[in-house]
Amino acid sequence: MKKGSIKNNRINGEVMRELSCIIREGVKDPRVDPLLSITRVEVTPDLQFCKCYISTLDGGEGLTRTVEGLKNAEGYIRRELAHRVNLRKTPVLQFVEDHSIEYGVEMSMRIEALAAQERQKSGELPEETPEAAEDEEGI
Repeated sequence: MKKGSIKNNRINGEVMRELSCIIREGVKDPRVDPLLSITRVEVTPDLQFCKCYISTLDGGEGLTRTVEGLKNAEGYIRRELAHRVNLRKTPVLQFVEDHSIEYGVEMSMRIEALAAQERQKSGELPEETPEAAEDEEGI
């Protein structure tokens, strides 16, 4: 099976769906954030390894604790995955922090700030007072 093939993509999707259910329903570790999302799963073509990219709403240290909790529960998660997904081999799970959502939000904020500056320069918006800018940052 080649990486990126239809079969590999289907396996990635099925593993991601089942991992989400297993973590949401079965993992009781208090370090695991309940607002966890699995952004991407990559199962190797030989089904030996699986990288699971994890993101949380708060990011930062909470994300690090969540990944530690998931690594601690890897045996349970892998066993449940073996029961739920019919694969020749059950891959070894590797949980990786994913900061792409945080990066995307940061880039969106920068683009919006640049667009506001352009509108301000072209005269479409009145110039903001420093108090109004502080209020917007505090929201």
